[in-house]
Amino acid sequence: MLICHVTGDIISTVKNKEFTGKKILIVQPVTPEGHNMGEAFLALDSVDAGVGDRVLVMREGGSARIVFNNNHIPVQAVIVAVIDGIEIDKQHNQ
Repeated sequence: MLICHVTGDIISTVKNKEFTGKKILIVQPVTPEGHNMGEAFLALDSVDAGVGDRVLVMREGGSARIVFNNNHIPVQAVIVAVIDGIEIDKQHNQ
């Protein structure tokens, strides 16, 4: 799983029928401290996240399909949580 920042959304009038009623968001992977890392990608929202939210993203198709209980949905990444806060034990990480 990845910590990501939601940077935008995708608006589509024509899409795969499995995506009907679902939001597609643009997410940027970040470190726990909030620094960008890697390339942004698209993720299907399952928790009503929005632009500006810090989220937890599962980026593995099989597991993503389990979240939606749908083996036919063509998805690789899904937002599974909105992160309220991150606490890092500095002593433990030394």
